Amino acid sequence: MLITNATLADGRRRDVRVDGERIAAVEGGLDPRADERVIDADGDLLLPGMIDTHVHFREPGFPEKETWATGSRSAAAGGVTTVVDQPNTEPPTVTGEGFDAKADLAADSLVDFGINGGVTPDWHPEELFERPLFALGEVFLADSTGEMGIDADLFTTAAREAADHEVPVTVHAEDATLFDESATERDDADAWSAYRAAEAEAVAVERACAVGREVGSGVHIAHTSTPEGVDAAHEAGMTCEVTPHHLLLSRDDLDDLGTFGRMNPPLRSEERRAAVYDRVRDGTVDVIATDHAPHTRAEKNAGIWDAPSGVPGVETALPLLLEEARQNRLSYERVRDLTAANPAAVFDLPRKGRVEAGRDADLVLVDPDSPLEIRGEERYSKAGWTPFEGRNGVFPKLTMVRGETVYERDEDGERFGEAGGENVRLSR
Repeated sequence: MLITNATLADGRRRDVRVDGERIAAVEGGLDPRADERVIDADGDLLLPGMIDTHVHFREPGFPEKETWATGSRSAAAGGVTTVVDQPNTEPPTVTGEGFDAKADLAADSLVDFGINGGVTPDWHPEELFERPLFALGEVFLADSTGEMGIDADLFTTAAREAADHEVPVTVHAEDATLFDESATERDDADAWSAYRAAEAEAVAVERACAVGREVGSGVHIAHTSTPEGVDAAHEAGMTCEVTPHHLLLSRDDLDDLGTFGRMNPPLRSEERRAAVYDRVRDGTVDVIATDHAPHTRAEKNAGIWDAPSGVPGVETALPLLLEEARQNRLSYERVRDLTAANPAAVFDLPRKGRVEAGRDADLVLVDPDSPLEIRGEERYSKAGWTPFEGRNGVFPKLTMVRGETVYERDEDGERFGEAGGENVRLSR
């Protein structure tokens, strides 16, 4: 395939040739070959596919919420070409058998993937580290969906094991001892944010990073939701990610969202949201990842103390960020780095993350001047809803994974490719 007249994130106009699974050339004035498909981008933006380092595709255990087939279709339609699944499934991915069962299910994925191993009191590290783990985690320092929270001693043991096996650790950092129990007397939509207090995050981040330094393990802080947490990770020399919902939503939105805005960590004040955005913009934040955590409408349509935590997001993350760039609130280069180049660097994926010769042909073509309104019922996740209902997003016209078209949208409609995703720890 030859994509001509494409605009890269840095503004350069280039032709991009794809040969097999790889990008063969990124140059100007490439001549078409007789046997190749030619797409005239006509100035549209060509980006490396998003590497979403934090999803919950819910299999095994909860196929009514999501499956690898539906989750990866949603990913492809949103320009995500690699996903990393977290361990809080049923059974949790804490044994070799659990890892193997999830890997079998992941054969249904349209996009490439990584599988993380989890930590519980009855985990089997000797089995997990024999498998091609993407990372250890997310390791829960406070309970979330799946009740996998662990104590400080077990976290230190797990981090040391990961360091010995040169596997990074991804951490869900909240200190439950700092949660505000008085908030449990409330039943309004903001009660969850009041309960899981912002102060609980930075303390947990500091402790996790200190353990990482002590045992020589790289620590990546998942879904950092406060400027204090971001700063704590950055000052410790560790990395962190921010979700689109913590970037773009705040407690001010909870009157409209209700329990559909409950997640862990929860939404923060508008002041803290804006401060996190500043750190995303200036480079302090390393990665944007979705924490795609779908639940059914029936489950979410409950009281604030009964509804499960989590929101879908794998299909809307890159489109929302591209809309931010279209509105000149972020640069396209910053979007590229947050979603592709940085995740590839942080998690050692040398074939991913950039539109360069020799890299995997994980490519996303978008018209940056043609946003679409986001509607949950039109998305491909089983959830069928989104916390970003009614907002604009710049959605892909074409998504490719290692040279294969997995999603295409034109005047004739939308089309998906076949399942062919690979474990990135086996193919790098």
